[in-house]
Amino acid sequence: MDSVANIILYFVVALCIAVFSVMTVTSRKILRAATYLLFVLIGTAVFYFQLGYQFLGAVQIAVYAGGIMVLFVFAILLTRRPDDKAPLLDSHRRFLGVSVSALGTVLLLLALFNMPLLDGLSLSQCIEAGKQIDMHTIGNAFVGTGRFEYLLPFEAVSILLLACIIGGVTVARKR
Repeated sequence: MDSVANIILYFVVALCIAVFSVMTVTSRKILRAATYLLFVLIGTAVFYFQLGYQFLGAVQIAVYAGGIMVLFVFAILLTRRPDDKAPLLDSHRRFLGVSVSALGTVLLLLALFNMPLLDGLSLSQCIEAGKQIDMHTIGNAFVGTGRFEYLLPFEAVSILLLACIIGGVTVARKR
């Protein structure tokens, strides 16, 4: 019975994350979009708790859903009025956005299945060979510093986000 409840919880949370993700990128009010993003981050924390990674779930809530969202809302309030609505996109920009999103999705899926993950083997090669990939191996691949490990790009993205927030505060002060 417990496994059925976990499966139901997984699909409910996955549906909520998908719905709030779409609402985040389609909302015309920027504070609502930030709130929807908060729900997505909390849903991700629920996945971590469901997998039994309580520390990672707590970090997800404390760092991302707490700290990062506070910084985003702070940057939003400094740069524009929260009641402003974004203008509607014309059909040319909408088509460009959809096509770039589709291209990005295809590139991410190709990278997911072709990038080296375990001992230089890609995910598709590991699946074909019947190798077991556990969460510990995936975690080491993401935060390791050796060959085929991705700590440096992860840190580069965090520095980029910090630079964006500092830039937003600088632009807000010059107005």
